[in-house]
Amino acid sequence: MIPGTYRLTRGVPAILCAAAAAAACGDAGPPKATDGQPEAAVTVDGGLVAGVPGAGGGPVRMYGSIPYAAAPVGDRRWLPPQPVEAWDGVRDGSQLPPACPQGILPVPPGEQGFFGPGATRQDEDCLYLNVWSAAAPGAAAPVMVWIHGGGLRMGDSAEVAFDGSALASRGVVVVTINYRLGALGYLAHPLLREESANGASGNYGLLDQVAALEWVQRNIAAFGGDPRRVTIFGESAGSWSINYLMATPLAEGLFAGAIGQSGGVFAPGAGAAPRAVAEAAGEEIAAAALGDGGEVSLEALRALPAADVVAADAGRALVNIDGWVLHDSVDAIFANGAQHDVPVILGANADEGTALARYSGGPELGSVAEYEDWARGEYGDLADQFLAAYPAESDEDASARVIDSAGDGRFNWEMRTWARMMETVPAPAWLYFFSRVPPAPDAARYGAYHTAEIPYVFGNLAGGSRYWFANRDYDDTDRGLSDMMSSYWINFAATGNPNGDGLPEWPVYARDTEHVLEFGDTVQLRQGVRARRLDFFDRLYAAQRAATN
Repeated sequence: MIPGTYRLTRGVPAILCAAAAAAACGDAGPPKATDGQPEAAVTVDGGLVAGVPGAGGGPVRMYGSIPYAAAPVGDRRWLPPQPVEAWDGVRDGSQLPPACPQGILPVPPGEQGFFGPGATRQDEDCLYLNVWSAAAPGAAAPVMVWIHGGGLRMGDSAEVAFDGSALASRGVVVVTINYRLGALGYLAHPLLREESANGASGNYGLLDQVAALEWVQRNIAAFGGDPRRVTIFGESAGSWSINYLMATPLAEGLFAGAIGQSGGVFAPGAGAAPRAVAEAAGEEIAAAALGDGGEVSLEALRALPAADVVAADAGRALVNIDGWVLHDSVDAIFANGAQHDVPVILGANADEGTALARYSGGPELGSVAEYEDWARGEYGDLADQFLAAYPAESDEDASARVIDSAGDGRFNWEMRTWARMMETVPAPAWLYFFSRVPPAPDAARYGAYHTAEIPYVFGNLAGGSRYWFANRDYDDTDRGLSDMMSSYWINFAATGNPNGDGLPEWPVYARDTEHVLEFGDTVQLRQGVRARRLDFFDRLYAAQRAATN
């Protein structure tokens, strides 16, 4: 075995809490799945909810479709989430909720969508969350709250890849949430701003996430969770959301740690838009939704079917700097050390661009000459630096290097930058790089693709997902890697540090050492992963910012 690498085996410790960190683990010490299980019916905001056995049997119970806010329909469309409405009797927690209304990503003709057909059950009444727990009330187990991805335009909490049973069986309480999407979640408009007591519009999806975390603070102890030890984690747009939650003052005190997987909003044009830009886009959406030159009014917009609003979005609804949820760009907030001072795990995958290439409309290049011409048109004076970082050695490499660079610029650069931005506060950051190629007939095409790490983190390698990305031919190496990754994530939720007995040491990230833990066929500590490539994007994005100032 190469020194500094670790072969993957089953049975690594599920949750470890060093004696020195006992205070962080609560008076009862580290929680265990054998501590018991919640009662069949639990009292939460609004009434009682009944649980059912989680996937795989054992002590885990699932409480599905718990409302954390009132249905955002009718006059409540485009309002901040309102208090949940009480119900009589006991809610049935055996079903997961419908998705919030959404479209699907376009797929080239004749190709299968890598991320599946999208949610088939959709309803504007969608502000629900789900809880998995094997902890008794009062056990003070660490809590992990999952925020799904999907570009803030698709996705939901009911996907089998996000089932919390496996993680909950290892001593944490798992929560997954829905939040409003697309134009129903992020429409900014002058009329909405004028009616707002906060002088703000849009960002309703972020407000939903805040409301869900407030619900967790009030209610999670009934499921055996510790509201002092809440970790938020998410992938892609779920990770964008975590970036925003670390920046908004409205989330102060709602979480003790954060895990961002393949998504940040530090690059120029990647984050929240200025209010005027978002409102101009919102006016276009409103006009398109009403059609035929109809007078735009909030009454008319709120009377539209949700599907009409979704169809009018066309990707135009934007997170915005509204002066309430966000006072500045995430980049500026972190640069000033004004983000929430909590520890973070951050990382991205080796081949982020492969599964997204079919959706991006990027160029199909057939030769090195075409690739170099494209680079000079795309990067101008920086083209030579780009080509040095991403050389195409053969004609077959040309399109692949475009995909590689898109993945690095949109994902790997964001996560390294986020880790570096944490130097403005005392809390530490740990950086990872996921390179394991899930085994499948198309593995050579996709590599370690965007979303590939999710089933490993959740311990859900059995398939059954509606998403193609989660149905691979996993083997013992994958199961060992899953055990190890979920152990790091659980330890972090328990103690604020991913390290523990039986696991390879994962040093805190620092700019001078560039330590990165690679999750691949083996787990190994590396330094400066893709430094030359990511340094190019440092220069590119700095030049873009300079040109707009």
